[in-house]
Amino acid sequence: KQKISLFGSSILIFGALYYALRLAEHAEDKLAIEYERSEFLLQNLMPGSVAARLKDRPNEIIADSFDSVTILFADIVGFTPRANRFTPAEVVQFLNRIFSEFDKLAEKHRLEKIKMIGDAYMVAGGLPDPRDGHADAVAEMALDMRNVTEELSDKLGERIEVRIGIHTGPAVAGVIGTRKMFYDVWGDTVNTASRMESHGSAGRIQVTSEAYEQLQDRYRFEPRGTVDVKGKGEMELYYLLERQS
Repeated sequence: KQKISLFGSSILIFGALYYALRLAEHAEDKLAIEYERSEFLLQNLMPGSVAARLKDRPNEIIADSFDSVTILFADIVGFTPRANRFTPAEVVQFLNRIFSEFDKLAEKHRLEKIKMIGDAYMVAGGLPDPRDGHADAVAEMALDMRNVTEELSDKLGERIEVRIGIHTGPAVAGVIGTRKMFYDVWGDTVNTASRMESHGSAGRIQVTSEAYEQLQDRYRFEPRGTVDVKGKGEMELYYLLERQS
């Protein structure tokens, strides 16, 4: 009887140890999944180099100044009346289809998507890692955005146009927020690029003289002339047409 009792106790102990081990493995698996999920979110919410800084120095205030960046704003023309005709699900599907293409273009040209606000899309070149040729990269993306929307117009059977504005100048960028952190860009360069979009024309890419100076040797432009821009006064503006052959 004693041998049977010892054998039974051993079985119970072994079973308890096995169960505890399985629980520990399950907990480790859950931690690994949560870690991978947080890594995925961080990499998608932040530029790679900024995400690395946050991981290495979580208490660091990230705020960087840049002497020269190029900012692009794009807006879908006539989106509000179109949205009024669609169901909420159709609106989301429509925006997702367009902005997914824009995301691919940002990755293709090594640019940083900053944010989307409603039907507006903002991208930056030259940050968070300074680079030469950021104005060219933004110009190429703008031309591609125009082409993509034309292709989508054919596929969807309805006219889709974007209004695009570009400006080059200094800016400040950094991470704000604690629970819902995000990377953003500030400064007059951002405001001016936004004005280029809002004061532009459907289906066209409007640029400031500062952006024009960076691009004029490699791209064709149409002078728009002097325009009185809200909050900026009179500005000499240009329409970007295409890359020179």
